[in-house]
Amino acid sequence: MAGSRRLELAEALALGPRWRHACHALLYAPDKGLLFGRIPLRYAVLMQMRFDGRLGFPGGFVDAQDDSLEDGLNRELREELGEAAAAFRVERTDYRSSHAASGQRVVAHFYAKRLTPEQLAAVEAGAPRAKDHGLEVGPAGRSCPTSIRSRPCPPLLWQSLTVGRCWAWCGCPCIP
Repeated sequence: MAGSRRLELAEALALGPRWRHACHALLYAPDKGLLFGRIPLRYAVLMQMRFDGRLGFPGGFVDAQDDSLEDGLNRELREELGEAAAAFRVERTDYRSSHAASGQRVVAHFYAKRLTPEQLAAVEAGAPRAKDHGLEVGPAGRSCPTSIRSRPCPPLLWQSLTVGRCWAWCGCPCIP
């Protein structure tokens, strides 16, 4: 993370109430397949298109009602990935690192959770039906005509738009 410093988990948790915590998880499973029918694979990894056109991992901000970082992360996973994410739980033992963003009072926590190939396939198959699936992605360079926000969606994401939703930029059901 550019412009950040690594923290121990205890140090991050002791920062106080003026800091926000975001948790993201690498969900992966063993994969015995072959890439292009020739190159052995080791793992399949679940990633998402982010609002800025980059790939990222599912997760989000921990809310005040969440009892722990892991509770917040598991809530976010269910919201973004659907009910298949309820078949497993990311635990403190899956924690890998924390980084504080300089000047933003945000700490990013990263977890890695190994799933079975069947669990990962179920998450991938069910994600499009999740409550918040796709809300990170909007139509590139276009503003929703009914939006209360005036800024255009980030470039290079138009192809990710599911027809009928402007996603996170305004949440309305318009077709841009």
